[in-house]
Amino acid sequence: ARRAVRDAKDDEDALSQARRRVDEAKIHLGERGPVWWNDGAPDFNRHLAKNTPYRDWAADIRESEDDDHKRLGS
Repeated sequence: ARRAVRDAKDDEDALSQARRRVDEAKIHLGERGPVWWNDGAPDFNRHLAKNTPYRDWAADIRESEDDDHKRLGS
């Protein structure tokens, strides 16, 4: 469906249909639409990690990756 969006860039009708198909696919995959789990946990989808309770965990990962890049010289 995403390829159809790319290919339809000059045709507004085809572009609209392709975008609708992408949206439908994402809904069916659970990437869009209502939350599909019910464990009571808040939904932090589409939030920056630094603005969630996962802030410290994400910072630790970034620091670890930075250390790896320094160690490998990249």
